[in-house]
Amino acid sequence: MTIHIKNGSIDTDISRRGFVSGAAGLTFAFTLGGIGRGGEALGATQPTKFNAWVSIGADNTVTIACPAAEMGQGVYTSLPLILAEELDADWSKVKIEFAPANPKVYGNPHELFKGAQITAASVSVPGYFMPLRMAGAQARKVLLDAVAEKWKVPAAELTTDKSTIIHKKSGKRISYGEVVAFAKVPAEPPKITQADLKKPAQFKLIGRKDIGRSDVPMKVNGKAQYGIDVQVPGMVYASVLQSPMEGAKPKDVNVPDVMKLKGVVKVIPLPFGVAVIGETVEATRLGVMALKVTWDTSGATAASFDSEKAKVDYAAKGRDPAAETKVEYQVGDAKAGISGAAKTVEAAFWTEYTYHAQMEPMNAVAKVSDDGLSAEIWTGTQFGALAAQIISGILKTTPDKIRIHQQFLGGGYGRRIWPDAAIQATILSNITKKPVKLILTREEDMSAARPRPMTHHVLKAGLDAKGNIVGWHHRLVSENVDAVAAPPRFKATGGKDYIGARGLDQAFYAIPNALAEYVREERGMRVHAWRGIGSGYNKFAAEAFIDEIAQAAGKDPLALRLELTKDKPRANAVIKAVVEMSDFKRKRPNHGMGIAFSDYHDTLSAGVAEVSVDAKTGKIKVHNYWIAVDPGLVIQPDHVIAQTESAVVYGLSAALIEEFAVKNGAVQATNFNDYPVMRMSDVPEIHTKIVATNNPPSGMGEIGVVTVAPAIANAMFQLTGKRLRHLPMTAERVKKALA
Repeated sequence: MTIHIKNGSIDTDISRRGFVSGAAGLTFAFTLGGIGRGGEALGATQPTKFNAWVSIGADNTVTIACPAAEMGQGVYTSLPLILAEELDADWSKVKIEFAPANPKVYGNPHELFKGAQITAASVSVPGYFMPLRMAGAQARKVLLDAVAEKWKVPAAELTTDKSTIIHKKSGKRISYGEVVAFAKVPAEPPKITQADLKKPAQFKLIGRKDIGRSDVPMKVNGKAQYGIDVQVPGMVYASVLQSPMEGAKPKDVNVPDVMKLKGVVKVIPLPFGVAVIGETVEATRLGVMALKVTWDTSGATAASFDSEKAKVDYAAKGRDPAAETKVEYQVGDAKAGISGAAKTVEAAFWTEYTYHAQMEPMNAVAKVSDDGLSAEIWTGTQFGALAAQIISGILKTTPDKIRIHQQFLGGGYGRRIWPDAAIQATILSNITKKPVKLILTREEDMSAARPRPMTHHVLKAGLDAKGNIVGWHHRLVSENVDAVAAPPRFKATGGKDYIGARGLDQAFYAIPNALAEYVREERGMRVHAWRGIGSGYNKFAAEAFIDEIAQAAGKDPLALRLELTKDKPRANAVIKAVVEMSDFKRKRPNHGMGIAFSDYHDTLSAGVAEVSVDAKTGKIKVHNYWIAVDPGLVIQPDHVIAQTESAVVYGLSAALIEEFAVKNGAVQATNFNDYPVMRMSDVPEIHTKIVATNNPPSGMGEIGVVTVAPAIANAMFQLTGKRLRHLPMTAERVKKALA
């Protein structure tokens, strides 16, 4: 253990032994106002800055670091709350700060990230749950031991409540703020095991409905600072006409024309586009609009890509037995099961490119030092450590010289994992030798989209004489998202696609022979993670296909799902819960009812959609959507409900409206006028039920997206007898299906 003492503070690097396996590298710190460099009393709290989990001031303020980005999902509250629970802190005295980008201290130990400090995949709570509890328990134990020594009583006789240590026998009470005046950090941190942690019945903060989100008051009164709000003295503004595709570079640019505009300071052609530097935001906007650029697309793979024309190739590879595939999920012998089946069922599905449509367009402020070897970045990012790593490479320095000031995010959904705005702002700051505030227009944000890929699915199932599924084959044809968004993992896994292939498995259905595989398309698009990642389209195809299997087998779709999950009690329970909520079996005149089930990173969910359709216009109306979720132990019930509703709305928009086409490698949509999203008037009543269990907590940010599209498609079949196998289910596609 290493102890660092500076200005009255002590940072303690806690060894692995203090934690359960997988929680290595965590630290906590106290602001010990009464301890100086030599241990002498200082008599007053010194202002101190930490890079650690928790600090306690003489005024009883408990400051807890939040290691994840807050983008509306509530981790700014839920993660500190977990630590505060084990610390027995007075929540009214808790102050929350964003942790710096330092994965060695704040990395998420979840098996998915293995210590990377990234906010994605709905694993912040499950990943940090045990480490934060351990850190809180460690801190509490140090306080208890300090008081036990001072009062000369056994530590076992002391209890804690709301940042206060109590000795019931004597009636003595002392606040944590008072304890830090004499507490000393031991040479070895106290040993804490899971057995020492609170049992759920002892929780005082976790699970309470009356604890609101810590970020909401700031967002209501305007004090919350987003990346787009940041102001730095001496800064100039920038916007970038983005390269229409990866690899395209500006060839001819009308620089003199743009430089004549009032407020334009500089026009800079760069490999990623053409930047306009200006004295005001308005000047950069006018400059970008005035740009006339000829692009060199000779190095761009996507230059000849047309998404509509490419469908012919996708469809051919979906059925080509000789196509090169990667296996994602396999049990038994699917080919044998299907070939020996009494009956086979087959269907093909499509999904289009979708944009993240986050309300805050991409932005960042960068300030590079005069010597060009360090920088400060202000941005709302899901992966600050990645930004620091890439920027340090650009400046030929080290990541510790790049300071990321985490801001609130006006929508992430996976778009803010890749730090392109921070990278571009840094390059421009280094060129201009001034702080640069980069703000993309909505048009440039869309031009630089990192979308969910276009996908094609071919599914085939074999049924025995009794209608039981004896073989399942799901082939996905798509660009490999990992290859673009996570090249190291793509390489390490031999070319697999964790992001895009997510949801291809059928782990919760009792299918004895199943094979899920995918064919990689290389089209040069900047595909990235999108809320729900691959599960959004893979489960759409699979869950819609389950209904088609039920029809072919002469079975009820609900009964089939209950039969397939009878040995998976949690899955069975959420299906039954949503059936009860929605009164699923009751017929509604002129309305259809559809059901779907899904899992996502250990969270289970089932959804039911009630729909009608205007046969003349082809518009689907969703009247009600019911969803039951099992997220294990619930940290904050209201957060679970809010995230579920948010994800359902996001899923509805993607299922019914959102898409863009690609021609000559360029995104064709420009703004919300030609890329519409769900409007409030079209949002149905959303009914949510939490099926809480004693399982470890799992994530809630994305599971609500996954069942929406297949539930709507299944409801449409019940209503019209027509299958909708193409997302989004636009009015034109619906009219075509009905015709």
